[in-house]
Amino acid sequence: MTSTTIPPTKTPLTQRLLQRAHSRTLSASLYADKIHQKPVLLRPSSTPLPSTNSRTHRQHIRSLAEEKARKRKRKPAPLSAKEKRTLGVYEIPKEERKYAIYEGLWRMWCSYIREILGISPTASSGGESQKPKTIYVTPASAGPILASADFHGAKITCVRSGCAGRVGMEGIVVRDTKFTFVIVNKRNEIKTVPKEGAVFRFEVPLADDGEVRGDAGDKVDVEHKADEAKNGVNSEKDSRAKLVFELHGEQFKNRAVDRANKKFKMHIPPDL
Repeated sequence: MTSTTIPPTKTPLTQRLLQRAHSRTLSASLYADKIHQKPVLLRPSSTPLPSTNSRTHRQHIRSLAEEKARKRKRKPAPLSAKEKRTLGVYEIPKEERKYAIYEGLWRMWCSYIREILGISPTASSGGESQKPKTIYVTPASAGPILASADFHGAKITCVRSGCAGRVGMEGIVVRDTKFTFVIVNKRNEIKTVPKEGAVFRFEVPLADDGEVRGDAGDKVDVEHKADEAKNGVNSEKDSRAKLVFELHGEQFKNRAVDRANKKFKMHIPPDL
């Protein structure tokens, strides 16, 4: 009489892996309920081989080429603040740090301010300029206009500041940033004055050295000598007349491009 031995059944790989984490009974039940007779995807995210599915492979290569071409046509990302400081985008060259260079910019700014305030001379039908009508510049009328104006080219003086060393600093604004005024003074030096806690004063002359320009660009006198004798007006005195404004830096803590679209709201600073 011969005896036959039944060879042990080979445990599947997935069940052996489950036995490493769970008990034999729990692993057997998990295997029977959720894994037995179900396909196991060993490489679900791998790229199909060209030999197995050449059409899918060609589509994948084509989509990668299209994405690469789309990235090349895309606009480059803007520079960060750190990259701008490293490259010196806003740095003024030493040969351009001269007060005389920006005096022409100041004269242009004075014409711009007179125009938006409505006090610039108007041209007559004969081509000559006439003095504007009498206009009363008040805080209620000029305040909202100056609050949205551009101060690049203004000649400002710091008359009040939390730091005593900044009081008296004077120059032409070459950069109007969100929190500072960058000015060039008469000693050809670049200075940065913070707006916070500071009061700035600037003057707007009513005329450019006693003369204004007509539409044709020719210089004409503000007042003819005959009119001066008739009306008793001194043109030298009128040319020296100025409008003096004081600017609170706390009210201007934003960029010039943002001020143009910002609605002015009048409120009293707490430090006054």
